[in-house]
Amino acid sequence: QVHLVESGGGLVQAGGSLRLSCQVSGLTFSRYVVGWFRQAPGKEREFVSAIRGNGMNTYYADCVKGRFAISRDNALSMAYLRMNSLKPEDTAIYSCAAVFPRSSGLVYYAASTYDYWGLGTQVTVSS
Repeated sequence: QVHLVESGGGLVQAGGSLRLSCQVSGLTFSRYVVGWFRQAPGKEREFVSAIRGNGMNTYYADCVKGRFAISRDNALSMAYLRMNSLKPEDTAIYSCAAVFPRSSGLVYYAASTYDYWGLGTQVTVSS
């Protein structure tokens, strides 16, 4: 059974930093693309970042580019999202997701692409 568990969320002041973690079990982690998505109250879930299994290819939403950094440790089956220069508009529930890339045309920024999801961790940025 596949499990994804996020941690590291919390309350931080604007300009601060947080590092989110995603512990994955039940699959061959190194073969899976991992994505981070977020959902703010009253808004649709949106793509934040994704990383391919080899860790060499990363993708970011324009709104977080230059502030967030995604990484992974395949030996530990962990993925991370380092968030710097946080803004109040970054407040949301952040969830990690995983998918086995069956084709070269993986739409990494679409939530529907992903097969497995964690429950999420709350990030609140105060102004």
